[in-house]
Amino acid sequence: MDLLNTLVNKGLRRESPTREEALAVLATSDDDLLDVVAAAGKVRRHWFGRRVKLNYLVNLKSGLCPEDCSYCSQRLGSKAEILKYTWLKPDQASQAAAAGVAGGAKRVCLVASGRGPTDRDVDRVSDTIKAIKEQNDAVEVCACLGLLSDGQAERLREAGADAYNHNLNTSEATYGDITTTHTYADRVDTVNKAHAAGLSACSGLIAGMGESDEDLVDVVFSLRELDPDSVPVNFLIPMEGTPLAKEWHLTPQRCLRILAMTRFVCPDVEVRIAGGREVHLRTMQPLALHLANSIFLGDYLTSEGQAGRADLEMIADAGFEVEGAGEVTLPEHRVADRGGCGSHGEGAGCGSHGEGGGCGSAHEGGSLCGSAPAEKGAGAVPAVAGEPRTDLVAVRRRGAGTDLAPNA
Repeated sequence: MDLLNTLVNKGLRRESPTREEALAVLATSDDDLLDVVAAAGKVRRHWFGRRVKLNYLVNLKSGLCPEDCSYCSQRLGSKAEILKYTWLKPDQASQAAAAGVAGGAKRVCLVASGRGPTDRDVDRVSDTIKAIKEQNDAVEVCACLGLLSDGQAERLREAGADAYNHNLNTSEATYGDITTTHTYADRVDTVNKAHAAGLSACSGLIAGMGESDEDLVDVVFSLRELDPDSVPVNFLIPMEGTPLAKEWHLTPQRCLRILAMTRFVCPDVEVRIAGGREVHLRTMQPLALHLANSIFLGDYLTSEGQAGRADLEMIADAGFEVEGAGEVTLPEHRVADRGGCGSHGEGAGCGSHGEGGGCGSAHEGGSLCGSAPAEKGAGAVPAVAGEPRTDLVAVRRRGAGTDLAPNA
């Protein structure tokens, strides 16, 4: 296809595709899907080789959020039966983070529900960052705490944070349809604050909320303009008890097209498969590794995914390798441009995660990542093409905020 050859050449030159070309990727047929994956895979391998970066989420404060984000199980008025707890103590959070690092995670993502942190909250998180770095100074730490006030990004940076995550989630035109308690401009402002403070910016999207192809292209082009170091792509997990509980629009094939389009628009950026990959990509997850160079290991914020060991086996079986702590994530030119995420090799940081209140990389709305609960496969009805797999959604009941060991 001339389209794919053009997109590969542009990606290798770090040149942006046109909006029409990006829309054409989303419109390709299932017959052309493997060609699309192969083309985007050339761009991914050019900038990132066969390395896969592992990230691990720690939910510092779960539920009870005053914001009304429709996709989020922690939102105001949510009836989702998720874990609810206030701030973990620094030693509890550090212990939770250690499980992910031991499992191979290079980055720890510290997430807290809420509109944004108070100055006291920043103190809490700063103490947690220091505790984690004392255990393992090579680990990258990314904070995801919601909307930032002036000076807070600088304080997190001083405490040792490497990155800050705040997703745009959807297009500016449709943002008011999913959230009314803050604006799209508020989110852009927080990403810019992170940039200005010297933090590696992480910002992404959530697909599957009923948006159009045009909306998806709009948000990815907006992300390219913001120029974050990492772009998490979340696939909505429709959680019972939230307004979007019945929004099952995604297929594995559509998810792959969305990831391919994101790679073509953001060729040299860390693209992370975040919340919902287990639910929507399912057995097609190995193909997604040819498009994204980063995933989450272990459980997400309020929901669970497949076993961490299964993730490691998938990476190896697909011919990829886990990125080591001493390896620089980003291409050399991006490191030289800003000295941000991944620029210091060991000890460098950059991140993204998700769900919950003011964050977004793992997926603000029932993210999950990790090990599938045993009951998921028990007595399951054989899957039918095109039908939603509601049986794959499970609320997190282990790890942070519980007495049960985390999945990593």
